[in-house]
Amino acid sequence: MTDLRIPACLLTAAVLAFSLPAAAKEIVVQMKNQGADGSMVFEPSFVKAAPGDTIRFKPTDASHNAETMANMLPAGVTPMKGGMNKEAVLTVGKSGLYGIKCMPHYSMGMVALVQVGKVTPADIAAARAVKMPPFAAKRMTAALAKVK
Repeated sequence: MTDLRIPACLLTAAVLAFSLPAAAKEIVVQMKNQGADGSMVFEPSFVKAAPGDTIRFKPTDASHNAETMANMLPAGVTPMKGGMNKEAVLTVGKSGLYGIKCMPHYSMGMVALVQVGKVTPADIAAARAVKMPPFAAKRMTAALAKVK
């Protein structure tokens, strides 16, 4: 007679593994005076996250903040504004595109993009239509090219 206890245990473990929600991730973005993409940057400048994930914007260098861009935020999401030289925390709960800027260095192109979950072509078109200072627009265009 075959012992069915081991396969039953494996089946139970597999069912539990697939039924449990995925653990939320914590993603760190550094605010830097100089980085791989030049001066006044978020690194990384493009983040792909899932609903429930937390993005921590760390002031690696002084004189930076991180805040959401009101015109590039999913509808109904509460804006986030971090203090100068302070860590800013964004917990994303809704799918869409979240534009991030450093207010003192926005005109110098210090922007980042967070993609949460799947986005629609309309989300991308709306983000591309947002008016920004020229260098910020150039960097945001590069980030939008990474959206999938």
